[in-house]
Amino acid sequence: MPASILIVDDERHTREGLQQALEESYDVYVARNADEAFNLMEEETFDVVLTDLKMAGKSGMKVIDRALSLRNRPVCIMMTAYGNVETAVEAMKRGAFDFLTKPLNLEKLEILIRRALKSRQVEEENKQLHERLDTKFSFESFVGESKALREVIDRVRLVAASRATILIGGETGTGKELVAQAIHQNSDRAKGPFVAVHCAALPPTLLESELFGHEKGAFTGATERRVGRFEAADGGTLFLDEIGEIDSTTQVKLLRFLEERVFERVGGMQPIKVDVRLVAATNRDLDELVREGDFREDLFYRLNVVRIELPALGERREDIPALLRHFIEYYARENGLDPVELDPGAMRVLTEYSWPGNVRELRNVAENITILHRGGRVTEYDLDPKFRGEGVSARDRTQGVALANPHSVEENEKKILRNALLEARGNRSKAARLMGISRRTLHRKLAQWPELDVLERK
Repeated sequence: MPASILIVDDERHTREGLQQALEESYDVYVARNADEAFNLMEEETFDVVLTDLKMAGKSGMKVIDRALSLRNRPVCIMMTAYGNVETAVEAMKRGAFDFLTKPLNLEKLEILIRRALKSRQVEEENKQLHERLDTKFSFESFVGESKALREVIDRVRLVAASRATILIGGETGTGKELVAQAIHQNSDRAKGPFVAVHCAALPPTLLESELFGHEKGAFTGATERRVGRFEAADGGTLFLDEIGEIDSTTQVKLLRFLEERVFERVGGMQPIKVDVRLVAATNRDLDELVREGDFREDLFYRLNVVRIELPALGERREDIPALLRHFIEYYARENGLDPVELDPGAMRVLTEYSWPGNVRELRNVAENITILHRGGRVTEYDLDPKFRGEGVSARDRTQGVALANPHSVEENEKKILRNALLEARGNRSKAARLMGISRRTLHRKLAQWPELDVLERK
């Protein structure tokens, strides 16, 4: 569908000439004055408004003001005579995209319109991105109703609007960056940048330059000036993950920034002042690092203004079913699949699992079973044996099979299947019912262990 353009000019030759020149590529409307333009803008949605500045009646400035007040704002381009350039510049300050002087160069006009449409597309994409971010990192997006999670959300809600430095603690995979994003997105800095740096991923020699930037010639290979992450985050939030891994030199520069809000690039002497909110995270015990002399005590106190400790998934086990359903539905949508159904046995096994990798591990498991089982019903026997290896089901106990040793899980499962086949006298459907699994799953197990298939046929 071609882009739509509204041309507003009280000179008929100009108006009709522009219409003829542009209508092969665009859906073109024309108006003789501002009032006609206002009526058209109420009836139609335009991508570009091209208006003359001086017209009989209301000026082109009024056309631009009305256009920019619309919910779906078009990009506005002013046409003006040479003597009115200052007024056209004023229009740009009020929101116009650009201006052209008369007589118009059609080639320049078409280039400008393409630039304007590209600008509108980028603006719309940014708007949609911010809307998605607002939804993704709203407080309602946190999945679960456990007391531990509610306490975290309440604390995040309290501190998000402040300017305080925040330290987030918790095991790997508990969602520290998600919380940092929520803090940023629910603050008055939401329209500014959110810049994340994973400190453990960079060697000390590169981390300082990455954070603070460097001047040309500061070290071998520094062939040009580089802007660091602090400058990139100006007006927004800088998230430093694994803060416990930074070296002593970087600790000193970070402390100075927190005290004075200035820093110098590596190899530079000029102080640089930026408006950055710092959120740091760690899975290490910073108190212990301070006692051991590996982390500056004064820096720790500067970082630890507000502390948010994220609970391990095992500490909010009641949230596991909701998290599983959430991620299964998410990955089903992402892959165009129907969501899988976890039967009560599978849900029980996954809820009892210790989840050493926390929410990150659970998310990966949800993606795995969504893709592999494609809308089917998942039982505990469809899951990776490591999950069943952590507990003993009632059925296993009645058959005298202990699953305490995770290394013997496969052998134990084979014994359960063998016993079920023997009890069912080789009837696969009955054996599947005895085990609480689908016939399809039973067939898959028999294909995995053909020796049991031979046993059945005897």
